[in-house]
Amino acid sequence: MKKGWSYLTGLGQGILAARKWLIAYVILILLPVSVMLASFYQRSSDILEQEVTSTMQLTLKQAGMNLTYKLDHIRDSSNSVFMNQVLYSNLQQKDSITDELNQLKELRNLAETAQENEDIFRLRFFVDPSRMYGGDRVNLYPLSDVEHYPWYRQVLEAGGGMVWTGVYEESYIDFGDKKIFSAARMLRNPKAYEETIGILVMDVSQDLIAEVMSELHFSDSYAPYLLDSEGRLIYSTGENGPQEVSMLPEELLDTIKQSEEGIVKRTLGREEVNVVYTTIGTSGWKMISQVSESEISHRATAMNQFTSIATLAGITVMFLVLVFVLLMFLVQNMQRRVQMILRMIRKEGIGWLEDRRTMPDGDFRLLERSVDHLIHKVNILMEESYQAKMQEREAQLRTLQAQINPHFLYNALDMINWSAISHDAEDTSQMIEALARYFRLSLNQGRDNVSLADELNLAKVFMEIQQNRFPSTFTFSVQVEPGLEQYMIPKLTLQPLVENALLHGIRKTRRKQGNIAITARREQEDILLAVSDDGIGMSPEQARRLLLEPSSELRSDGMPGSFGLYNVNERIRYFAGNRYGLSIETEPGQGTVINIRIKAVPFE
Repeated sequence: MKKGWSYLTGLGQGILAARKWLIAYVILILLPVSVMLASFYQRSSDILEQEVTSTMQLTLKQAGMNLTYKLDHIRDSSNSVFMNQVLYSNLQQKDSITDELNQLKELRNLAETAQENEDIFRLRFFVDPSRMYGGDRVNLYPLSDVEHYPWYRQVLEAGGGMVWTGVYEESYIDFGDKKIFSAARMLRNPKAYEETIGILVMDVSQDLIAEVMSELHFSDSYAPYLLDSEGRLIYSTGENGPQEVSMLPEELLDTIKQSEEGIVKRTLGREEVNVVYTTIGTSGWKMISQVSESEISHRATAMNQFTSIATLAGITVMFLVLVFVLLMFLVQNMQRRVQMILRMIRKEGIGWLEDRRTMPDGDFRLLERSVDHLIHKVNILMEESYQAKMQEREAQLRTLQAQINPHFLYNALDMINWSAISHDAEDTSQMIEALARYFRLSLNQGRDNVSLADELNLAKVFMEIQQNRFPSTFTFSVQVEPGLEQYMIPKLTLQPLVENALLHGIRKTRRKQGNIAITARREQEDILLAVSDDGIGMSPEQARRLLLEPSSELRSDGMPGSFGLYNVNERIRYFAGNRYGLSIETEPGQGTVINIRIKAVPFE
């Protein structure tokens, strides 16, 4: 703590000593660059925001033209039906039932012809309820049915002119409920103009509007919508359309009604919002979209990313040039003092720096303390290096000493083997010879990785030893795909798995007998090994737990367990990567198969 406080105190003193250079840096470089950056950012942001807003207005206008084009086609279809003499002749005549059936057929044909326009969902005629076909309710309805619609009064006031309704839900007996909007107009008797003989309603699916409006996505917070000529909501792509329209102030709605298109600003809480609008020519509707200033700024920043990077790069270059010029003056002024310090170090030694600690602070105190710290750090590193070399030497000596023990073990086993042979103890001789081979393969000159052939031989020797230990207890088989023997595998991978199969699988069955099989095959760039047994098996939960945490079980002889599945799995993952390792297939009473996936690496 005291050392850290001393370091911070020295750093602060150094900064105070260099205060005149800091003041020069702030006045000559930092302030001018900051002013330039602020000015550039403000100017470029204003320009880009104007461009983004103009682009949004053009996009909205194009969407309005697309919707106008579609509504014009519907208007033309309505005019075609409205001016068809077949319509009026059939609506005026009042004849027999047979004639009315013919009139029904002709009116239906007229409706079906109009409905061939893919934008028209249904053509409806509201006619004199005294006519029989007025109850058709597919294309013909009683005139009294139209009176409950909110736009009925507007149709009457239009006197034959077309009235565009907002989106509403209509129920059809042959289709069900559907959201539509309509082009409605009154039909007058050509011979008695004051007489109303029906209402022509051309229904259009709201999908026509939705298709055009879905292309507009200016904001994540505000959905685009349509208003009629009176400022009422017709359609909105958002869930809160009515609420959004009600939030528009009256003066803003008046401004929108009085002009064809434009952009007006409004304040919503603490946020500035741009309202972009255009007029749908055929209907007089207003297509409106809102977007906040923050979203426009974000888009402008994204559009100007390359230009901003180039500009900032240029300013950075200028900044570095100015820094270089300032450093030239700084270095020239510092050079004399540096040379003086170096001369004093050569002449007086490190003690001179220690004596300087009690002297008053100067312009170069930071450098002196830095040199002092560097010298002490070098001394510490030299001491650490010396200790590391001593520890390395001791490790080498321990390694050389450890190499003596295996040779002594091999010689002792060889002497015991010859003694067993001389006494005709062939079983003992075979056991000792197998044990010697096991130690020779397992030690493997201290290497961590071995060939697959050596690892398989080690597993075979281990199973031969166990067959002598547990006679007539188990059999084993090894099947290896040719050409895999010289691939690398971590040492002691198979032996722990075989030991588990024997001790925890076969030896725990009632008969204490079973079979162990080892297989190896190539699959693309991997080698797949499997150790299977027909022992007692285990639950899948227990198998997963063995791979996730070390086993604390003891062997049957009371000694600590073998390396265990967890250890083998971790060593394979360390050797080949996280996608390699062990997987277990097992069920209680069904035996166990341990699959090993390892990367195919040739043994060198």
